[in-house]
Amino acid sequence: MRDRAWAWVGSTSSWVALLLGALTAVGSGLGSPGAAAAECPGHPNALGTSRVLVVDPQEHPRIGAMQYKETLPLRDHEVVLTFDDGPVPKYSNQVLQILADECVKATFFTIGRQAKADPEGVRKLAAAGHTVGTHSQNHPLSFNRMTLDQVKPEVDQGIASTAAALSDPSALSPFFRVPGLLRGEAVENYAGTLGLQMWSADFLADDWRSISGTKVYELAIKRLEARGKGILLLHDIHARTVDALPKILTELKAKGYRIVHVVAATPDRPATPTEPDDWLVHRPSDETPVAKWPAIAPVDLAAADTRARATLDDFGVLDPLPASRAAPKPAWPRPALRLQTATAPALPAPSADLFAWPPAAPLTAQRRQVARVERPAVKPAPRPVRMASLKRR
Repeated sequence: MRDRAWAWVGSTSSWVALLLGALTAVGSGLGSPGAAAAECPGHPNALGTSRVLVVDPQEHPRIGAMQYKETLPLRDHEVVLTFDDGPVPKYSNQVLQILADECVKATFFTIGRQAKADPEGVRKLAAAGHTVGTHSQNHPLSFNRMTLDQVKPEVDQGIASTAAALSDPSALSPFFRVPGLLRGEAVENYAGTLGLQMWSADFLADDWRSISGTKVYELAIKRLEARGKGILLLHDIHARTVDALPKILTELKAKGYRIVHVVAATPDRPATPTEPDDWLVHRPSDETPVAKWPAIAPVDLAAADTRARATLDDFGVLDPLPASRAAPKPAWPRPALRLQTATAPALPAPSADLFAWPPAAPLTAQRRQVARVERPAVKPAPRPVRMASLKRR
């Protein structure tokens, strides 16, 4: 099954070469790192695409703050839009038009069977310059329980179906998202052997739930504001998403957010330079204490030089205090220390009787009797009067 699914890919080197062809074929739609709303013909007030982020799936195979320790190295107020489960012509075409009106580029994770049912919809994604990834063949919500033998046909067929729908199969990107984000060890390991980059998300808008488009918009903006940047997961198969998307884009522009388009690296298009810490979900901070003490290198004490024990002479002596406060104090060591120590008045040693304590006199029978007589008698406390007894009276 895997051989049939990857007959169009061949080896890993072929995969990279095909991706290069994809970028060439749709390069005009990818934009440049400086692409902005001003480059959106007919829409001068469009949000636009701020820059293109080139990533290497081999270096960062798993991304998304919701599930992984790494996510995309976005700057503050940068957003990556992603859409799952399409194409469905009734809604996907409207999503494409909304994005085109704002000159915004996104990443689409298509389902294999949807691509077979609507190959033209997949070709529209590539023609518009969007990134096309895969989302399995049948969207099973059981990848977290699947064995490797169950994972392989779902992943392979999803890739094969999407590639077959494209006019140029090389336009397919090595990006994969697990349906329902139900990741598992088998699918993660298998995706790694194929050179795929596993995408989770940084925040959701819950547009798969039976909620209104207004609620989708509110959740998207609220959760983005809480993070300040990130990967937003949406679906291009719902009317509520179509209703919410224009509001989301308008609000992003109003709040100063910028859209980033993500593509895969190729030999002729290297990854965008980043630092390793840029990918971490929780970056180390100077204000955060280090959890572990630094390791101490072993010291060979047997071979170390030793010196005689220090004496008071090694530290010098202190000079007398200067006559005037304005006079400068002598630098250390002060040679008068030993003099002051030698001439200090000596206090007499305390006598041993100082700490003596006379023993208490024995308590005789006569003294016990006197103590009993002198002890005051304690009268018993009066008993409280109960209300029940008063009523009986």
